[in-house]
Amino acid sequence: MRVNLDLDALRSFVFGVELGSFSKAADRVGRSASAVSEQMARLEAQAGRKLLRKLGRGLAPTHAGETLLAYARRLLELNDEAVSTIRGADLEGWARLGMPQDFSEHCLPDVLGRFAREHPRVRVEVRAERNNELLERVATGKLDLALTWGEPAGPHAERLAELPIHWIGPAGRPLDWRDGEPLPLVAFEPPCWFRTAGVTALDAAGIPWRLAFTSPSLAGLWAGVAAGLGVSLRTEAGLPPSVRTLSPGESRLPPLPRISLSLHAADADPPPAVALLASLLRQTLAETLETFQVTD
Repeated sequence: MRVNLDLDALRSFVFGVELGSFSKAADRVGRSASAVSEQMARLEAQAGRKLLRKLGRGLAPTHAGETLLAYARRLLELNDEAVSTIRGADLEGWARLGMPQDFSEHCLPDVLGRFAREHPRVRVEVRAERNNELLERVATGKLDLALTWGEPAGPHAERLAELPIHWIGPAGRPLDWRDGEPLPLVAFEPPCWFRTAGVTALDAAGIPWRLAFTSPSLAGLWAGVAAGLGVSLRTEAGLPPSVRTLSPGESRLPPLPRISLSLHAADADPPPAVALLASLLRQTLAETLETFQVTD
């Protein structure tokens, strides 16, 4: 007999593994912890294999569980795409989105591409800019939605996440900086939330600094850091492999604050296409940024 895997159980299974906690998975899917435990038991019975093993106080996937995880993600994506396509078959209009450069290469492009395929009659336009440009375009109606760093500003803004800021150095080698020398910084020209946070922390700690490299693009900043020209500041979201976060003990640099990621809308009651895109952004970022919201 053919076995039909329970998609609801698969969704709980995926959330549990990705979030590192089946209690968090229960909150995400709107079920009790005991109900999710029952789902996992049924899923193991359907699979005919042990899918989870104890790891410390939590659970981790077995070899069979890792195999199922890959299939589960594909099945859920196909299921969600089918439902979204059927429900949104007649959806049309424009959806103009702005985002920080941190998300322009990772995380969101694939999601936005899927949204465009599922709703071929919706024209999606995306701009990756700095905060000031994004906020101005939302205020003047040139963008329908914008993700920005910093606290929500304006009547139609909401906080989606709060992430720790880190010192960022080159990958594969220690930070080349001696005590007493000005710390070389790689940063945007002001105004910049991250630059302000770093300079404020350095000044408060009595650490001298100098601006070693600036660029209008985030890719340019990462190139400067990777080349060893200095350190920068950012969250862990979207970091390329050429750079890495520096631990406090290694860098001898002061602790940094957290920063909000906010979603701004041009209208309180946006068109259906824009509202659907906003909902997709909230869901995607909640899942993607979960692991970045806890400070080491």
